[in-house]
Amino acid sequence: MGLIIFLRHGQAQNNTSRVLAGRAPGIELTPKGVSQANEIGKYLKSLDISHIYASPIERAHKTAQIVGDHVGLPTTIDERLYELEMGKFAGMAYDDLFAKHGNVFLKFYQGDPTIEENGVETFAQVRKRVMSMVDHVRKEHSGKNVLLVTHMDPIKAMISNVMNLNAQSLFELIIANASVTIIRDDHGKFSLSAINAMNSDRYNQGPF
Repeated sequence: MGLIIFLRHGQAQNNTSRVLAGRAPGIELTPKGVSQANEIGKYLKSLDISHIYASPIERAHKTAQIVGDHVGLPTTIDERLYELEMGKFAGMAYDDLFAKHGNVFLKFYQGDPTIEENGVETFAQVRKRVMSMVDHVRKEHSGKNVLLVTHMDPIKAMISNVMNLNAQSLFELIIANASVTIIRDDHGKFSLSAINAMNSDRYNQGPF
């Protein structure tokens, strides 16, 4: 059995400005995000990680590099761990987005056709690429513990593949910055071992 360890990137500039960054370049970790990445890197040292994969987006790649310094591993970039493609919504402030289009996040999890009409990647498409990544990990690193550094919705996509969560539950589920979600792989049978795991002093600080 191996562990597939998902890690959301540390706090980034878009998290504090409440802007939907999507795949836009140049969105860096905040100083707090760098600190979070260092702390979770120390947390992960005991898990005997054999390989690190990361999203190409700066905030995830930098988080992976910081963690890699702690566990002594380089990072492999893989586009299957990309942030959600936000189409016409990219760059919009959250408040403006909700005012103009309603609760687009809930619509995303519901599979509402207006999501795809605005050029946004569907949740089904996210699930497909994440599961392709997981299949690759299982094939190339069988029985090993592998770290995947990515974004909130790819992590939710994996959780939804393990647990039967409805759209409302997926919407309400927040994956904290620099938190770990651990999936146990028992010959292709997945179980959730941890969600939003992090250093104990962060649990009362909120998700970002």
